[in-house]
Amino acid sequence: MLAFGWWGKSRTKNESDYLVAGRRLGPLFYTGTMAAVVLGGASTVGGVGLGYQYGISGMWLVVAIGAGVLLLSLLFASKLQKLKIYTVSQMLSLRYGPGSTRMSSVVMLAYTLMLCATSTGAYATIFVVLFGWDRWLAIAVGGAVVLIYSTIGGMWSITLADMAQFIIKTIGVFALMLPFTFANAGGINGIRERVDAEFFSITGIGAQSIITYFVVYTLGLLIGQDIWQRVFTARTPLIARWGGTAAGIYCILYGVAGALIGMAASVVLPAIESKDDVYADVAMNILPVGLGGLVLAAAVAAMMSTASGSLIAAATVARTDVVPYVRSWFGGSKATGTDAPSAENPEHDVARSQAWVLGLGVVTILLAIVVQDVVAALTIAYDILVGGLLVAILGGLFWKRGTGFGAAASMVAGTVATLSTMIYLEITGDAPYDGVYANEPIYFGLIASAAVYFVVSLLTPRTDPAVMSAWEDRVAGRAQLDAADAGETVDASRAQ
Repeated sequence: MLAFGWWGKSRTKNESDYLVAGRRLGPLFYTGTMAAVVLGGASTVGGVGLGYQYGISGMWLVVAIGAGVLLLSLLFASKLQKLKIYTVSQMLSLRYGPGSTRMSSVVMLAYTLMLCATSTGAYATIFVVLFGWDRWLAIAVGGAVVLIYSTIGGMWSITLADMAQFIIKTIGVFALMLPFTFANAGGINGIRERVDAEFFSITGIGAQSIITYFVVYTLGLLIGQDIWQRVFTARTPLIARWGGTAAGIYCILYGVAGALIGMAASVVLPAIESKDDVYADVAMNILPVGLGGLVLAAAVAAMMSTASGSLIAAATVARTDVVPYVRSWFGGSKATGTDAPSAENPEHDVARSQAWVLGLGVVTILLAIVVQDVVAALTIAYDILVGGLLVAILGGLFWKRGTGFGAAASMVAGTVATLSTMIYLEITGDAPYDGVYANEPIYFGLIASAAVYFVVSLLTPRTDPAVMSAWEDRVAGRAQLDAADAGETVDASRAQ
């Protein structure tokens, strides 16, 4: 991974190269890296564990992720690619006008930081099992590797590393774990003879869990900065659409494979107490030693690809959106975050982005070490992301009558409703799960956000025609490339 990071450094000439790989990834690289960034530890280790516990219906978590990638790609990835922007908040500023929706950048920064910290803590558990390290040392060593290759070359380094990780994951899951576990279990017939019929039920995990996966993961993937930033790396709108579609289909197959591996493992290794240990136990007890090592590397690769993608997403949001927003509180720059990077001093732009990746990388490593329950923090960020921002973002993409006042009010209403419901359920315990992990906060947040968005938008003046004209030019691909994009010097063919 460090070698790929150094290789990527040679391709990074300006900020566009550093943040979005020069917007010139071809179909092969785009498909591989999109699949790599969305399939993390929950999809790999967690998916196998769910298959071990629930049978074939354990696939639904990863299928929901694949569905999110499919919807994003087919519905509006090509539109996003034409915008030539860097962040979700920039899209909101372009669509609604400057200033009205800038608070969204703070939510997005919190979400990406928690996602990075969660992934960092996840792959460190592999090192703890393998080497017997203390948790803090495992996080520090693994985090340092991701931090170094992400910092030196930005998105180009991450793209090259993700392609290697994609190949390792594909071989580890499809070519090694699946055939070896099935051979040891006696195939489908051998599994069927030794498990309950419920294991082969497509809804065995429960309708409520399936709905939750689609609400949280599918909707969250539609608007996550880490995913959008990968869309911005595509060379053309067609690549963004069909490369992403291929990645979504791959994710669904990955989920089915993980569930089947878990089913077979339940027959071969029936005494595993924690479902999160199933993946590692299969690697160490069913596969030959050398191949088992590759399978464990596949798990680490899955988590590292998510961590590096969320790290550069956090740095991009912090520098492009959050800093100008915070500076405006003190009478500083009124920049909205849509200003183009400078083409006059591209090395300086890259150095500033590197400083942000390095600084936030250190922060996430410390978060992963200090905060034990990062999953709860990620869940809160995810709930606010979906409950507070989804309606304003999708409304801006699909409803011309939506206004900046409506978007801002919907964000406030959705966030307040989400947090209020979460706090109420946490205090009263009036839910199947703890308040933080309940489904109701997202539902109430979405309902409140949608109602406020439509009502306020209809009661307020239409968006400034000049803003809408500029937006429509961007969506149609008629806008000029920003300064950094126009100054790119890397041949597009190198993306293949």
